[in-house]
Amino acid sequence: MNLLRPRLSTLRPALKPSVACRYATTTAPFVPPASMRDMEHRPSRDRDNGREPQQKPLPPTATFYTARASYYDQVVALETSIQYARSALRTLQLIPLPAFARASLPPLTYTWKVKTAMETDMGCSLTMTRYRRLLGMLNELNRYRRIAQTAGCTELDGKMVAILEMYMKRGDGDVKKRNPVKFDEHGRTYTVGRRKTSHARVWIIPAKQVVVAPTEAPSIEEELGLAQPRANKLAVNPSTVLVNNMPLASYFTLPVDREKVIRPLKLAGVLGGYNVFTLVRGGGTTGQSGAVAHGIAKGLAAHEPTIADILKRAKLIRRDPRMVERKKTGLAKARKRYTWVKR
Repeated sequence: MNLLRPRLSTLRPALKPSVACRYATTTAPFVPPASMRDMEHRPSRDRDNGREPQQKPLPPTATFYTARASYYDQVVALETSIQYARSALRTLQLIPLPAFARASLPPLTYTWKVKTAMETDMGCSLTMTRYRRLLGMLNELNRYRRIAQTAGCTELDGKMVAILEMYMKRGDGDVKKRNPVKFDEHGRTYTVGRRKTSHARVWIIPAKQVVVAPTEAPSIEEELGLAQPRANKLAVNPSTVLVNNMPLASYFTLPVDREKVIRPLKLAGVLGGYNVFTLVRGGGTTGQSGAVAHGIAKGLAAHEPTIADILKRAKLIRRDPRMVERKKTGLAKARKRYTWVKR
């Protein structure tokens, strides 16, 4: 034991630096070089040295740090204009108006730019929610303009017109053109209907009248001359609806789907007057029946322009935008959660 003591004592000084270096930390914290740029011109040091303190420049607008600064600047400007117009008209006792006064106002004369044109002017992308928000504020400001114009407030009317003209359509370049339904040499129309993930190509052609003889035998009253005899021949429109080269009743087995397909024909009052041939792909029976109905309604609006308003009010010409909501992570379905079990 005595022989080992001097050896350990000689090793201890050699071990101490290595242990200390292993667990040692720097005395001064690390400071990034970028944060040291303005250290020489701090306001407190500038005041001590007798110099004017240098301040950082303020952002040009309050929405500078948002993702869509130009869009929110337009929103703030429109909201301010609406509040100013509302307070001015309320001071002049022009609002609120009764129902008969609102009905006598002149019609709307302005049509607004489409979403793509507004995106180009603002330099940022817009969702449909933000675009509709802009249209709602423009329509509200336009209603106040009509009231001011009718009441003869020229100064207030001129200010609102100057704001609204920035968002108004100019020429045909801002108009979203739709491809008109065309007729081929046989008088057929070709349209495309969509619903959910289904799309249908629809061809519609007027059915030709065929004169046929009645199949039923004459009644006893007709033979005795007590009743007026029926016509020997009847004019019938033999029409059919084929879906993927199959009859309608064979392709859509559910009555609900068949009623959805022939609903545009019933509303137009032309059931049996047109032959319909469709090719539908994608989705299930619900989506496919809705896509076929959408295509039929667009084709009937071209064949019968007088009933286009009826189909438009029934919301058959407009594509149904409802889609299946996607499933979320951690949920059983789109919104359904898993059952919570305590043990």
